[in-house]
Amino acid sequence: MEKSHELELTQMRKSVEKLGFSTEKYGDPTLMRFLIARSMDTDKASKMFVQWLKWRSSLVPNGFVVESEVPDQLEARKIFLQGLSKTGYPVMIVQACKHYPPKDHLQFKKFVVYLLDKTIASAVKGGEIGNEKLIGVLDFQNITYRNVDARGLITGFQFLQVMHISQSAWQSATLCICRGFLLVFGGWFLGSLRNLHLKRL
Repeated sequence: MEKSHELELTQMRKSVEKLGFSTEKYGDPTLMRFLIARSMDTDKASKMFVQWLKWRSSLVPNGFVVESEVPDQLEARKIFLQGLSKTGYPVMIVQACKHYPPKDHLQFKKFVVYLLDKTIASAVKGGEIGNEKLIGVLDFQNITYRNVDARGLITGFQFLQVMHISQSAWQSATLCICRGFLLVFGGWFLGSLRNLHLKRL
């Protein structure tokens, strides 16, 4: 860690403590992701970090999601890990034709957390580096209108945009997408994306 950032990190840890929370379990690389996201503003970064802690503890109170909590999503067998890329990032492939809008949306949210945690954990070895990334491939071959899930799509991207931190046993690591690929999709799907964007405005 650069010495020029030591002051900001110290200030952020103190600010988090003043808000009634602790950074004891999190290393400098993780905290730096929040500082960078808030242009090195320690107060804003601290509030963002606390918001993430609250979000994570409410959705995943045990620190991780067990398979018994997401049985319906796992049964679909729609997500596959394909090892690591040449650059060392875990590769995740999603077969969209096997996904259907879930009846239990809370279970789907937990599944997204489970999926991201497992994906990053498959590549993280040793201590956190604060720059953990993954490569996502969305395969739209054989997709139909029945597979379109606007709410699920929003949830997935929100979890990627929000302060998602991967838990791998005793390790913690911030997550971001290295690259994303869309495979085999038709014009109607692009139209759906445009409609989705308009609904979110």
